[in-house]
Amino acid sequence: MTEEVIYSFKGLYRDDFRVKGYKFGEGEKSVCILGSLRGNEYQQIYVCSLLISELKKIEANGQLVKGHSIMVIPCGNPYSVNIKKRFWSIDNTDINRMFPGYDLGETTQRIAAGIFENIKDYKYGIQFASFYMPGYFVPQVRMMKTGNENVELARQFGLPFVVLHKPRPFDTATLNYNWQIWETDAFSIYTSSTEKIDKISAKQGVNAVLSFLSKEKIVEYHGFAGYKSRVVESEKFLSIRANEAGFLESLVKVGDNVMKGQVLAYITDPYTSEILQTVKASQDAIVAFEYDSPIAYKNTALFKLIPGRW
Repeated sequence: MTEEVIYSFKGLYRDDFRVKGYKFGEGEKSVCILGSLRGNEYQQIYVCSLLISELKKIEANGQLVKGHSIMVIPCGNPYSVNIKKRFWSIDNTDINRMFPGYDLGETTQRIAAGIFENIKDYKYGIQFASFYMPGYFVPQVRMMKTGNENVELARQFGLPFVVLHKPRPFDTATLNYNWQIWETDAFSIYTSSTEKIDKISAKQGVNAVLSFLSKEKIVEYHGFAGYKSRVVESEKFLSIRANEAGFLESLVKVGDNVMKGQVLAYITDPYTSEILQTVKASQDAIVAFEYDSPIAYKNTALFKLIPGRW
Protein backbone atom coordinates (compact mmCIF):
# COMPACT_ATOMS: atom_id res chain seq x y z
CA MET A 1 0.00 0.00 0.00
CA THR A 2 1.16 3.51 -0.79
CA GLU A 3 -0.36 6.74 0.49
CA GLU A 4 -0.76 9.57 -2.04
CA VAL A 5 -2.07 13.14 -1.91
CA ILE A 6 -4.68 13.25 -4.68
CA TYR A 7 -5.35 16.97 -4.45
CA SER A 8 -4.27 19.81 -2.15
CA PHE A 9 -4.13 23.57 -1.72
CA LYS A 10 -2.61 25.93 0.82
CA GLY A 11 -4.72 26.92 3.81
CA LEU A 12 -4.64 30.58 4.89
CA TYR A 13 -5.50 30.19 8.58
CA ARG A 14 -5.42 26.42 9.10
CA ASP A 15 -3.60 23.32 7.90
CA ASP A 16 -3.43 22.70 4.15
CA PHE A 17 -6.39 21.04 2.45
CA ARG A 18 -5.39 17.52 1.43
CA VAL A 19 -7.32 14.69 -0.18
CA LYS A 20 -5.48 11.44 0.51
CA GLY A 21 -5.70 8.22 -1.45
CA TYR A 22 -4.44 4.72 -0.63
CA LYS A 23 -3.18 2.72 -3.58
CA PHE A 24 -2.91 -1.07 -3.79
CA GLY A 25 -1.16 -2.97 -6.57
CA GLU A 26 0.31 -1.79 -9.87
CA GLY A 27 -0.84 -1.69 -13.48
CA GLU A 28 -4.23 -0.98 -15.01
CA LYS A 29 -6.38 1.57 -13.18
CA SER A 30 -9.00 -0.99 -12.25
CA VAL A 31 -11.08 0.36 -9.36
CA CYS A 32 -11.42 3.66 -7.51
CA ILE A 33 -13.45 3.69 -4.28
CA LEU A 34 -14.43 7.02 -2.75
CA GLY A 35 -16.06 7.67 0.61
CA SER A 36 -17.17 10.99 2.05
CA LEU A 37 -17.63 14.13 -0.04
CA ARG A 38 -19.73 15.79 2.67
CA GLY A 39 -18.79 16.77 6.18
CA ASN A 40 -21.33 14.56 7.97
CA GLU A 41 -20.67 11.32 6.07
CA TYR A 42 -18.97 9.52 8.95
CA GLN A 43 -20.26 6.07 8.00
CA GLN A 44 -18.81 6.45 4.51
CA ILE A 45 -15.33 7.24 5.89
CA TYR A 46 -15.63 4.34 8.34
CA VAL A 47 -16.51 1.85 5.58
CA CYS A 48 -13.46 2.96 3.58
CA SER A 49 -11.22 2.54 6.64
CA LEU A 50 -12.41 -1.07 7.02
CA LEU A 51 -11.90 -1.66 3.32
CA ILE A 52 -8.34 -0.32 3.45
CA SER A 53 -7.61 -2.66 6.36
CA GLU A 54 -8.91 -5.67 4.39
CA LEU A 55 -7.05 -4.71 1.20
CA LYS A 56 -3.78 -4.42 3.15
CA LYS A 57 -4.23 -8.03 4.25
CA ILE A 58 -5.16 -9.14 0.74
CA GLU A 59 -2.08 -7.43 -0.73
CA ALA A 60 0.21 -8.82 1.98
CA ASN A 61 -1.11 -12.34 1.32
CA GLY A 62 -0.49 -12.06 -2.44
CA GLN A 63 -4.22 -12.17 -3.22
CA LEU A 64 -4.23 -9.01 -5.33
CA VAL A 65 -4.18 -10.14 -8.97
CA LYS A 66 -1.15 -8.80 -10.85
CA GLY A 67 -1.70 -6.02 -13.38
CA HIS A 68 -4.43 -4.27 -11.37
CA SER A 69 -4.36 -1.19 -9.16
CA ILE A 70 -7.00 -0.13 -6.64
CA MET A 71 -7.37 3.36 -5.18
CA VAL A 72 -9.35 4.08 -2.00
CA ILE A 73 -10.08 7.72 -1.07
CA PRO A 74 -11.79 7.79 2.34
CA CYS A 75 -12.63 11.50 2.35
CA GLY A 76 -12.77 14.21 -0.32
CA ASN A 77 -13.78 17.02 2.03
CA PRO A 78 -11.75 16.91 5.27
CA TYR A 79 -12.29 20.62 6.08
CA SER A 80 -16.06 20.15 6.42
CA VAL A 81 -15.63 16.95 8.45
CA ASN A 82 -13.35 18.80 10.87
CA ILE A 83 -16.03 21.40 11.65
CA LYS A 84 -19.00 18.99 11.48
CA LYS A 85 -20.67 20.84 8.61
CA ARG A 86 -22.30 18.89 5.75
CA PHE A 87 -21.39 21.35 2.98
CA TRP A 88 -18.47 23.69 2.27
CA SER A 89 -18.04 26.02 5.22
CA ILE A 90 -17.68 29.32 3.33
CA ASP A 91 -20.53 29.26 0.79
CA ASN A 92 -22.49 26.12 1.76
CA THR A 93 -21.96 24.50 -1.64
CA ASP A 94 -21.96 20.75 -2.21
CA ILE A 95 -18.85 19.21 -3.79
CA ASN A 96 -20.99 16.35 -5.11
CA ARG A 97 -22.91 18.87 -7.22
CA MET A 98 -19.75 20.29 -8.82
CA PHE A 99 -18.44 17.48 -11.04
CA PRO A 100 -16.60 17.28 -13.37
CA GLY A 101 -15.39 20.52 -11.80
CA TYR A 102 -13.63 23.61 -13.10
CA ASP A 103 -10.00 24.27 -12.16
CA LEU A 104 -10.40 28.06 -12.46
CA GLY A 105 -13.76 28.25 -10.68
CA GLU A 106 -14.94 28.55 -7.08
CA THR A 107 -13.24 26.48 -4.38
CA THR A 108 -15.61 23.49 -4.50
CA GLN A 109 -15.43 23.47 -8.32
CA ARG A 110 -11.63 23.33 -8.07
CA ILE A 111 -11.75 20.50 -5.51
CA ALA A 112 -14.12 18.51 -7.73
CA ALA A 113 -11.87 19.12 -10.75
CA GLY A 114 -8.74 18.13 -8.83
CA ILE A 115 -10.30 14.89 -7.57
CA PHE A 116 -11.94 14.00 -10.88
CA GLU A 117 -8.78 14.53 -12.91
CA ASN A 118 -7.12 11.80 -10.82
CA ILE A 119 -9.97 9.27 -10.81
CA LYS A 120 -11.75 9.63 -14.17
CA ASP A 121 -9.69 6.97 -15.95
CA TYR A 122 -10.52 4.02 -13.70
CA LYS A 123 -12.45 1.12 -15.21
CA TYR A 124 -14.80 0.88 -12.21
CA GLY A 125 -15.84 3.66 -9.85
CA ILE A 126 -17.52 2.96 -6.51
CA GLN A 127 -18.82 5.73 -4.26
CA PHE A 128 -20.12 5.21 -0.74
CA ALA A 129 -22.91 7.77 -0.89
CA SER A 130 -25.52 9.26 1.43
CA PHE A 131 -29.13 10.32 1.01
CA TYR A 132 -30.22 13.94 1.38
CA MET A 133 -32.55 13.15 4.30
CA PRO A 134 -31.51 11.84 7.73
CA GLY A 135 -32.50 8.24 8.18
CA TYR A 136 -31.75 4.57 7.66
CA PHE A 137 -31.66 2.81 4.30
CA VAL A 138 -31.80 -0.76 3.10
CA PRO A 139 -28.33 -1.57 1.66
CA GLN A 140 -28.41 -1.00 -2.08
CA VAL A 141 -26.41 -0.20 -5.21
CA ARG A 142 -27.57 2.82 -7.23
CA MET A 143 -26.80 3.71 -10.82
CA MET A 144 -27.79 6.72 -12.88
CA LYS A 145 -29.73 5.87 -16.04
CA THR A 146 -27.36 7.52 -18.50
CA GLY A 147 -27.50 4.82 -21.15
CA ASN A 148 -24.13 3.54 -19.91
CA GLU A 149 -25.40 1.74 -16.80
CA ASN A 150 -24.69 -1.99 -16.45
CA VAL A 151 -27.27 -3.80 -14.31
CA GLU A 152 -25.57 -7.19 -14.43
CA LEU A 153 -22.34 -5.68 -13.10
CA ALA A 154 -24.29 -4.05 -10.27
CA ARG A 155 -25.68 -7.45 -9.29
CA GLN A 156 -22.10 -8.61 -8.68
CA PHE A 157 -22.06 -6.73 -5.35
CA GLY A 158 -24.67 -9.10 -3.95
CA LEU A 159 -26.62 -6.37 -2.11
CA PRO A 160 -30.40 -6.72 -1.66
CA PHE A 161 -31.36 -4.08 -4.24
CA VAL A 162 -30.04 -2.53 -7.43
CA VAL A 163 -31.76 0.85 -7.84
CA LEU A 164 -31.89 2.58 -11.23
CA HIS A 165 -32.29 6.34 -10.93
CA LYS A 166 -33.41 8.64 -13.74
CA PRO A 167 -31.13 11.70 -13.39
CA ARG A 168 -32.70 15.06 -12.65
CA PRO A 169 -30.97 18.24 -13.86
CA PHE A 170 -28.92 18.66 -10.65
CA ASP A 171 -27.85 14.99 -10.76
CA THR A 172 -25.79 15.67 -13.89
CA ALA A 173 -23.18 17.38 -11.69
CA THR A 174 -22.68 14.35 -9.40
CA LEU A 175 -19.65 12.09 -9.38
CA ASN A 176 -21.65 8.98 -10.34
CA TYR A 177 -23.14 10.64 -13.42
CA ASN A 178 -19.85 12.08 -14.64
CA TRP A 179 -17.95 8.85 -14.05
CA GLN A 180 -20.43 7.16 -16.39
CA ILE A 181 -20.19 9.92 -19.00
CA TRP A 182 -16.39 9.45 -18.98
CA GLU A 183 -17.00 5.71 -19.59
CA THR A 184 -16.30 4.44 -16.09
CA ASP A 185 -18.74 1.80 -14.82
CA ALA A 186 -19.97 3.72 -11.78
CA PHE A 187 -21.89 2.54 -8.73
CA SER A 188 -23.14 4.32 -5.62
CA ILE A 189 -23.39 2.07 -2.57
CA TYR A 190 -25.73 3.03 0.25
CA THR A 191 -25.22 1.37 3.62
CA SER A 192 -27.72 1.92 6.42
CA SER A 193 -26.60 5.25 7.89
CA THR A 194 -24.71 8.51 7.42
CA GLU A 195 -23.94 10.42 10.63
CA LYS A 196 -24.05 7.32 12.85
CA ILE A 197 -21.69 4.36 12.58
CA ASP A 198 -23.56 1.17 11.73
CA LYS A 199 -20.97 -1.60 11.99
CA ILE A 200 -23.19 -4.33 10.58
CA SER A 201 -24.07 -2.53 7.35
CA ALA A 202 -20.51 -1.14 7.10
CA LYS A 203 -19.17 -4.69 7.08
CA GLN A 204 -21.82 -5.62 4.53
CA GLY A 205 -20.61 -2.76 2.31
CA VAL A 206 -16.98 -3.92 2.60
CA ASN A 207 -17.91 -7.51 1.80
CA ALA A 208 -19.97 -6.35 -1.19
CA VAL A 209 -16.98 -4.48 -2.66
CA LEU A 210 -14.60 -7.40 -2.07
CA SER A 211 -17.13 -9.78 -3.62
CA PHE A 212 -17.34 -7.51 -6.68
CA LEU A 213 -13.54 -7.32 -6.97
CA SER A 214 -13.32 -11.11 -6.71
CA LYS A 215 -15.94 -11.71 -9.40
CA GLU A 216 -14.13 -9.26 -11.68
CA LYS A 217 -10.87 -11.18 -11.02
CA ILE A 218 -9.10 -8.23 -9.40
CA VAL A 219 -8.58 -9.90 -6.02
CA GLU A 220 -8.77 -13.45 -4.74
CA TYR A 221 -11.41 -13.41 -2.04
CA HIS A 222 -13.83 -15.99 -0.68
CA GLY A 223 -16.44 -14.99 1.84
CA PHE A 224 -19.56 -12.98 1.14
CA ALA A 225 -22.12 -14.96 -0.90
CA GLY A 226 -24.62 -12.09 -0.98
CA TYR A 227 -28.18 -11.78 -2.25
CA LYS A 228 -29.74 -12.27 -5.64
CA SER A 229 -30.30 -8.55 -6.12
CA ARG A 230 -33.74 -7.25 -7.00
CA VAL A 231 -33.72 -4.46 -9.59
CA VAL A 232 -36.09 -1.54 -8.98
CA GLU A 233 -36.44 1.94 -10.45
CA SER A 234 -36.32 4.83 -7.96
CA GLU A 235 -39.46 6.38 -9.49
CA LYS A 236 -41.42 3.35 -8.26
CA PHE A 237 -40.57 3.96 -4.60
CA LEU A 238 -43.65 4.95 -2.58
CA SER A 239 -43.24 7.95 -0.26
CA ILE A 240 -45.27 7.90 2.95
CA ARG A 241 -45.44 11.47 4.25
CA ALA A 242 -46.47 13.21 7.44
CA ASN A 243 -49.79 15.03 7.33
CA GLU A 244 -49.15 16.63 10.72
CA ALA A 245 -46.12 17.89 12.65
CA GLY A 246 -45.18 16.30 15.97
CA PHE A 247 -43.19 13.61 17.74
CA LEU A 248 -42.54 10.55 15.56
CA GLU A 249 -42.79 7.00 16.92
CA SER A 250 -41.73 4.46 14.28
CA LEU A 251 -42.94 0.87 14.59
CA VAL A 252 -41.01 -0.70 11.67
CA LYS A 253 -37.40 -0.81 10.46
CA VAL A 254 -35.71 -0.80 7.07
CA GLY A 255 -35.88 -4.18 5.38
CA ASP A 256 -39.20 -5.07 7.04
CA ASN A 257 -42.02 -6.49 4.96
CA VAL A 258 -45.24 -4.58 5.60
CA MET A 259 -48.83 -5.17 4.53
CA LYS A 260 -51.35 -2.72 3.14
CA GLY A 261 -53.02 -0.88 6.02
CA GLN A 262 -50.33 -1.86 8.55
CA VAL A 263 -49.49 0.86 11.07
CA LEU A 264 -45.94 2.12 10.43
CA ALA A 265 -45.76 4.98 12.93
CA TYR A 266 -47.65 7.46 15.08
CA ILE A 267 -47.27 11.22 15.12
CA THR A 268 -48.25 12.74 18.45
CA ASP A 269 -48.83 16.27 19.72
CA PRO A 270 -45.60 17.43 21.45
CA TYR A 271 -47.61 19.17 24.21
CA THR A 272 -50.52 16.78 24.89
CA SER A 273 -49.36 13.36 23.54
CA GLU A 274 -52.58 13.17 21.53
CA ILE A 275 -52.22 11.02 18.39
CA LEU A 276 -52.38 13.39 15.43
CA GLN A 277 -51.73 10.86 12.67
CA THR A 278 -51.64 7.09 12.39
CA VAL A 279 -49.23 6.42 9.55
CA LYS A 280 -50.16 3.36 7.50
CA ALA A 281 -48.71 1.44 4.55
CA SER A 282 -50.47 2.20 1.30
CA GLN A 283 -49.82 -1.33 -0.05
CA ASP A 284 -47.77 -4.48 0.52
CA ALA A 285 -44.13 -3.41 0.36
CA ILE A 286 -40.59 -3.50 1.76
CA VAL A 287 -39.38 -0.60 3.91
CA ALA A 288 -36.44 0.93 2.01
CA PHE A 289 -36.04 4.11 4.06
CA GLU A 290 -36.95 5.15 7.60
CA TYR A 291 -36.76 8.79 8.68
CA ASP A 292 -34.48 9.24 11.68
CA SER A 293 -35.63 12.12 13.85
CA PRO A 294 -37.80 12.42 16.96
CA ILE A 295 -39.66 15.30 15.29
CA ALA A 296 -41.53 15.05 12.00
CA TYR A 297 -42.63 18.16 10.14
CA LYS A 298 -45.63 18.34 7.87
CA ASN A 299 -45.00 16.71 4.47
CA THR A 300 -41.77 15.03 5.65
CA ALA A 301 -41.09 11.73 3.87
CA LEU A 302 -41.25 9.33 6.82
CA PHE A 303 -40.81 6.11 4.85
CA LYS A 304 -39.98 5.04 1.32
CA LEU A 305 -41.43 1.71 0.32
CA ILE A 306 -40.57 -0.69 -2.48
CA PRO A 307 -43.82 -2.29 -3.73
CA GLY A 308 -44.03 -6.06 -3.35
CA ARG A 309 -42.76 -8.59 -0.84
CA TRP A 310 -39.21 -9.85 -0.22
